[in-house]
Amino acid sequence: MRSLGLSLAAAACFFQLVSYSDAQAPQQVRAAYVPAVTWLPVRVAKDKGIFQKHGLDVSLTLIQNLSLLPGAVGKQFDFAASTGPDLLKAVASGLDVAAVAGEVFETKDNMTTQIVVRGDSPIKTLADLKGKIVGTPSLGAIIHVSLLHWLKKEGIDTSTIRAVEVPFPAMADQLKAGRIDAAEMIDPFSRQMIAAGGRSLGDPVLSVGDDVLFPFWISERSWAEKNPAILKAWIMSLEEAKAFIDANPEEARVVLSDYTKLPPAVVREIPFPNYRFRITAKDLAVWVDVLKSLGQLSADLGNRKLVVEVE
Repeated sequence: MRSLGLSLAAAACFFQLVSYSDAQAPQQVRAAYVPAVTWLPVRVAKDKGIFQKHGLDVSLTLIQNLSLLPGAVGKQFDFAASTGPDLLKAVASGLDVAAVAGEVFETKDNMTTQIVVRGDSPIKTLADLKGKIVGTPSLGAIIHVSLLHWLKKEGIDTSTIRAVEVPFPAMADQLKAGRIDAAEMIDPFSRQMIAAGGRSLGDPVLSVGDDVLFPFWISERSWAEKNPAILKAWIMSLEEAKAFIDANPEEARVVLSDYTKLPPAVVREIPFPNYRFRITAKDLAVWVDVLKSLGQLSADLGNRKLVVEVE
């Protein structure tokens, strides 16, 4: 009987250990991001074991086009990179997606986006873009939406501008060849172009406001509402990654060079943007107003929850 009792006690102890182990198993999540400095915190959190520390087993996938991601959330990915226009258009089309975490906020003290022209261009002001061809990474993307908003805000007829889609790496050559008159560019491409003699007309995103929500993270709304602990762990991991970047900028740049495949000399010159990961419905509301003013958001979103906030 004593032997049986000891066996039962050992078995109970074993099952307690198994249960404890299962409870502590990292939560697997899938995320998609773009190979740019914008998303450096997620790679730092992955490479430095920060996600694992917060109970997340994160698999990362590099993608090139943010506009394709809302439809993949909840299927291929749990978290995906996005922007205000992309998210709002996805929700208006019926997709059950919502913003769950911030990433970068654009400010006048740390601009990541520029409208760039050649140094010898006759274009001196925004008004001079009338009748010109502008290169854009995507006609429906946030930079072009911001430019259209800026033009309208300045009283310039947006129909007088012709936009053509050009990948960021090809914009400098297209400008030099005269195939486009201006380019919607981001770091490091804008910085390189300006260093080579180009001129900036300004940051179109700042036409929406200073300290404005730029790219951020989205999830399937229903999934996010059911998993607040995962959202909290995600945000905490990104915040810790930002602290690491602030304290170890050179080591962070090694990570940046690894996933962007940019030369170390270029990576050294790229400024870190304003990373901030808490997000509110107010942050997204400005983009609702922008799209409505441009006639790009005709559907009534009603009481659709656009942001799942974490306490």
